[in-house]
Amino acid sequence: MKLFVAGVSHKTAPVKIREQLAVQRNELVDLAHYLKWFGHFDEMVLLSTCNRVEIYGTTRQSIDSIKSALQLLSSEPVDLDPYIYVHKDAEAARHLFRVTAGLDSMVLGETEITGQIKNAYETAREAGLTGPVLNRLFQKAFQATKEIRTRTAIGRGTVSIKSAAVELIEKAFSDDLANKSVMVIGAGEMAERCVQLLVKKGVRSIFVSSRSFDRAIDLANRCGGDAVSFGYCFFEMRDVDVVVAATSSRQTLLVLDDIENLMKARRNRPLLLIDLSVPRNIDPAVGGLDNVSLYNIDDLETIAQQGVHTRKRALAACSEIIEAHVAPLTEKLDAENERPHQSWLPHEFSTASALLLQAT
Repeated sequence: MKLFVAGVSHKTAPVKIREQLAVQRNELVDLAHYLKWFGHFDEMVLLSTCNRVEIYGTTRQSIDSIKSALQLLSSEPVDLDPYIYVHKDAEAARHLFRVTAGLDSMVLGETEITGQIKNAYETAREAGLTGPVLNRLFQKAFQATKEIRTRTAIGRGTVSIKSAAVELIEKAFSDDLANKSVMVIGAGEMAERCVQLLVKKGVRSIFVSSRSFDRAIDLANRCGGDAVSFGYCFFEMRDVDVVVAATSSRQTLLVLDDIENLMKARRNRPLLLIDLSVPRNIDPAVGGLDNVSLYNIDDLETIAQQGVHTRKRALAACSEIIEAHVAPLTEKLDAENERPHQSWLPHEFSTASALLLQAT
């Protein structure tokens, strides 16, 4: 049995590829069960975030079978092979540890990914998708991450793409940020974090628009802003300075024709658009309009990387901690590879199981 991880991330695939693989939260369990059946996986965890889609699992199948399972997630017929990475056994464990600790994130050391992985793991565990191998692996990843946060400086400075987005707004209007007006489209976790950061930076005029008006009202009330019904948001956009799209919708919410008409109503007053959504909610062609500045989640990477030097200096210490956890797993893996097939373990446990269940 092989322990593996297969996926695409911001390091291997642009947003136009990642958005085709993105899985909605309410579809996660059903899709994971289907992938487990299709790929003949013994255990699996499906992770889907803005910056990566990954399958962690155990299997006796070939690498090609693992890649084929990931291909099933694509909403369009596209060859994903150039973008997919696959790691096995010790490398798979090492990869999970790095991802969980934020060492493989777009913003080095960000903490949001830790919560996302915990949620993905708990969802899989409660759905009966995991077993002793992945349960042990993920628990060790969380232990290593806690140690890294406690003993190193990897978490200092800018912590998320949302922080980078707010920093972009701050730089654009550094002379008068408090008097600028921002509309946030969305009322979920990502949108709420953006609103919190905007309030912290002193923005006093914040509008919240969502397809669920009740959720928009709730978030607006908590931040001291104003709720706008989704059907009325274009009217309100005539007077704002910034629009941040942060929804889980798979549809393009702001299309080229609508923004062209909006800019005429604004008499071409400059408009800053920030699209944090995957799939993207703002038509990329909008960026070609006069007096419109459009940034998507990939564009924010350069901003997010500023000040990352302190975190890079902590990488060596982080790697030492990870290796201290992975080393016992690697030793068990090597021992099982060299051991004759008649192991004391039951048949359903082999290389990956022995690696994780016996390691301390």
